[in-house]
Amino acid sequence: MADVAREAGVSVATVSKVVNGRYGVAQATVDRVQQVIDTLGYEASLGAQSLRSHRTNVLGILVAEFEPFSTELLKGASAAVASTGYELLAYSGGGRGADVGWERRNLSRLSGTLIDGAILVTPTVVETNHGVPVVAVDPHTGPTGMPTVDSDNLAGAVLATEYLLGLGHRSIAFLGGRADLESARLREEGFRRAMASAGVAVDEDLVRVGGYARDAARTPAHEILDRPDRPTAVFAANDLSALGVMDVARDLGLDVPGDVSVIGFDNVPESALASPPLTTVAQPLQEMGAAALRMLVQVIDGTLDEPHLRLPTTLVERATCRPL
Repeated sequence: MADVAREAGVSVATVSKVVNGRYGVAQATVDRVQQVIDTLGYEASLGAQSLRSHRTNVLGILVAEFEPFSTELLKGASAAVASTGYELLAYSGGGRGADVGWERRNLSRLSGTLIDGAILVTPTVVETNHGVPVVAVDPHTGPTGMPTVDSDNLAGAVLATEYLLGLGHRSIAFLGGRADLESARLREEGFRRAMASAGVAVDEDLVRVGGYARDAARTPAHEILDRPDRPTAVFAANDLSALGVMDVARDLGLDVPGDVSVIGFDNVPESALASPPLTTVAQPLQEMGAAALRMLVQVIDGTLDEPHLRLPTTLVERATCRPL
């Protein structure tokens, strides 16, 4: 601010009035100061600004890591923030995000001085005493006292399993997600519920944990596929795991879907780009990110009516499943 004042030939107090939109400055002076601000690239310090006003007009979206799921949520939040008067800060804890409590550490760094509220993506700990308003997307434990946004994981898993059953498959393997996530539990429950409703027994030897990661899915996928009585179809609990199954099938010389059908869950962009393109159950990920952003603004404004939002899932048919 002192640099701007010196360059414009005015006092620091005058620059402060211009920056904060206060009255008492001639328009010609405002124009001159604004021109210097534009030339020098001046930006107010968020930290100093928050000390004065207790607001930064910045919202944070905090993720354990930037991967396809969180990136799609970020796209939605970024689109929604444009009409709110807020700016958006995307933050990751630098590789330590898998640890339980990562969101506490990140929030302690940012809340109070850099952000007015936060969206937490798949937080491990859901509690309300974070210091700033918080909305959780797909929390590990499912909806609790904190405002949350998720999708209908149970219905989506039923949909995927019924689709395979409708194609004539009966020997269906299930590659589950991370054991600590409620979404993974619901997807396995949906798989088992659909199988039971169809009167088809689940072969427990074909149920494995893929961990929601492409590399982590390789070993259990190999165990499922490298056997004489391999299943005719695999339901992987997320797209990255499904892509890992396809990698292993290719390594084993199996054709997808000729030798084994594969279906995923999420509909991240990589699923459409796979060869062949992956059939999957779509979560409306960008819509979830946008909804979380709007909910957070409502929490800050004290206008939030519905604290828990669950969005529907839909089947996206592509080229990795075939009828028997």
